[in-house]
Amino acid sequence: MSDELLDGWIVIPLLMAIVLYGIGSVRVWRAAPAVAYFTGWLTLALALLSPFHSLAEHLFTWHMVEHEIIMAVSAPLLVMGRPLGVLLWGLPHSVRLGLAHAVGWFVIRRCWGWLTRPLNATLIHGLAIWVWHVPVLFDAALTHEVLHRLQHLSFLVTALLFWYSLLRTSRSGEALWHLFFTMLHTSLLGALLALSPRVLYVAQTAHSLAWGLTPLEDQQLAGIFMWVPAGTVYAGAALFFAARWIRPAKGSQLVRSGHQH
Repeated sequence: MSDELLDGWIVIPLLMAIVLYGIGSVRVWRAAPAVAYFTGWLTLALALLSPFHSLAEHLFTWHMVEHEIIMAVSAPLLVMGRPLGVLLWGLPHSVRLGLAHAVGWFVIRRCWGWLTRPLNATLIHGLAIWVWHVPVLFDAALTHEVLHRLQHLSFLVTALLFWYSLLRTSRSGEALWHLFFTMLHTSLLGALLALSPRVLYVAQTAHSLAWGLTPLEDQQLAGIFMWVPAGTVYAGAALFFAARWIRPAKGSQLVRSGHQH
């Protein structure tokens, strides 16, 4: 694969995302969400651009770090920045009106509603993770530029749908269970990689020896990273939703208690 420092297919969308959001945030002035979005954008740029990206192409462990940054760090931060409306305001007036009209179409509203249901978004995101980690597909993505871009795009888009569906729902208990399920199945996948007695990803671990690791050690470290640190991110998010779920319940109990007295 190419080790170019700047890939136009990545740099141009990143620049468009930051410029449009910057213009839109000035117009609507949302300071707090903007901080989350810009932080998410920085982490995404760090993960997708060289030298970080170049290193990920040669070391499986670093590749796993790249993927987890995209899905478990960048995606939730970008969603917390409430980007849809802000990006829309960053567009020229005529384009903004056209898109706003298109969003109102029945088919688009139904598709968007279906995709952003927590259960559907969780399953779609989980499917993307497991399908791309099939060894033959993962190695193929490493050796074919188009597949690699499609892999990263599917990780990012499905992660955005996943976090959007959870952060927008008022059912914190439901969001908690979807996070628990995601933490469970990603930890299982990480454990399978970490505990495998043989190398599953031949192309991805082909350069491991140059970094002081055997191919199996590189694969095991990648699995451990998905299993533990990435799982910790989902656990932390689950605690947030658990606290949000419990807080209203405590409030309602206090109200009832006050009425009784």
